[in-house]
Amino acid sequence: MLFYSFFKSLVGKDVVVELKNDLSICGTLHSVDQYLNIKLTEISVTDTEKYPHMLSVKNCFIRGSVVRYVQLPGDEVDTQLLQDAARKEASAPTR
Repeated sequence: MLFYSFFKSLVGKDVVVELKNDLSICGTLHSVDQYLNIKLTEISVTDTEKYPHMLSVKNCFIRGSVVRYVQLPGDEVDTQLLQDAARKEASAPTR
């Protein structure tokens, strides 16, 4: 749940999502769910020559299982808070 909560805090920010098929999509994070499915608005593709059919797409839903990386805006990430939350979750007893 740590990543879900973290991504929920980035709603409205610009991100780049790289998919496992090497497609990179830039857009504004609209929503994310517990499966880390991502909805982006106002998208653009980084390699328009390779994916010209994506030029007409403005919004997209990305299944979490096809995401390779999510590039986040560096100034929006509080790394200290994220590290503290990761430590707290790791030290919590499992059910």
